[in-house]
Amino acid sequence: MKDQTAVAGIGSTDFAKSLEPSERDLALEAISAAVDDAGLHPSEVDGMACYSMEATEEVDIARNMGFGDVTWFSKVPYGGGAGCGVVGQAAMAVAAGQCSVAVAWRSRKRGARSSRPWAGVSDRVSGDQQMWTRPYGLLRPVDEIAMLTRRYMHSYGATRDHLANVALAARRHANNNPAAVMADRTMTREDYMDSRMISEPLCLFDNCLETDGACAVVITSADRARTLRNPTVLIHAWAQSLPSQHQTMTNFFCEDPLRGPAWSCAKKLWSLSDAGPADVDVAQLYDAFSPLVLLSLEGYGFCERGDAGEFTDDGGIEVGGRLPVNTSGGGMSEAYLHGFNLITEAVKQVRGESTNQVEDVEFSLCTSGEGVPTGAILFRGER
Repeated sequence: MKDQTAVAGIGSTDFAKSLEPSERDLALEAISAAVDDAGLHPSEVDGMACYSMEATEEVDIARNMGFGDVTWFSKVPYGGGAGCGVVGQAAMAVAAGQCSVAVAWRSRKRGARSSRPWAGVSDRVSGDQQMWTRPYGLLRPVDEIAMLTRRYMHSYGATRDHLANVALAARRHANNNPAAVMADRTMTREDYMDSRMISEPLCLFDNCLETDGACAVVITSADRARTLRNPTVLIHAWAQSLPSQHQTMTNFFCEDPLRGPAWSCAKKLWSLSDAGPADVDVAQLYDAFSPLVLLSLEGYGFCERGDAGEFTDDGGIEVGGRLPVNTSGGGMSEAYLHGFNLITEAVKQVRGESTNQVEDVEFSLCTSGEGVPTGAILFRGER
């Protein structure tokens, strides 16, 4: 598949705490924008990929968009782990000839407190969780990640200042991005340290936003993309990972709970690529919680085990630093769409269209959730 397919178009809705349109209407808006951006007609789309938790069915999207005969469609599960998977699987379908133009998208209505899956505690107490985590107070994703964070801090000496580095980098990038929910809300280190604890050691600003919105991409063959209006953004390599003996979000009961899916995903990704970590110019690392960025920096090979905290010091993950990360503001300060806005930002960096543009980008990495079955994509620009 290497360099055989490309992202030809991207589209997004507005992002906000609460938007009036339905989840379906947001999806239609983002997909329509992506198809228009590619310079294609909706009737040319014959492939579809979305998250398994997407509320809008494919038939509704295809009918309302005016797609032609759809010859391939799929869903990828695990929420935050699905974003790179839906794009990668759509690219695989195009490369295999199952379809010629595919759309992948995520539409999300989660700004309202009552819409969040952990709003009803009774719904969260089921299955294995009923025995292993819920009786001990781990009712929310933030509680589960807080446990891993404390273990990481104990093992490697990371501090809240390192977590603050992640949150502050995202916020500073968002302050340059008019589309970001936090575009006009600056944050200081003192603001971070003074914010309330949500699940110790994670404070308010270690958490992603809860927002409404949608994003979409259009994937076609690299040869066809070169005939369209936008700079060609090749899908150079992609991978997924569900490692042996993994437990979603609570990887506590294995030999090394801090060795999450990023490690095996990275091994596969780099094996399929002409590049390695040192070649990556900019990265969009899944950031539902700030410590996931630290774990991903290590898992994908940007620094040694236990060194991610220091890697973020002195603006290390800001534009101009060692590795610019989450240059739109990411899930923590732009919007939280289960990582799909990270994908559109990764494409913008290759195109040269980011509000925090890194110079001369060839390789742009995007990852999905660390802590859950995951995926990653390495985009490549043509020079």
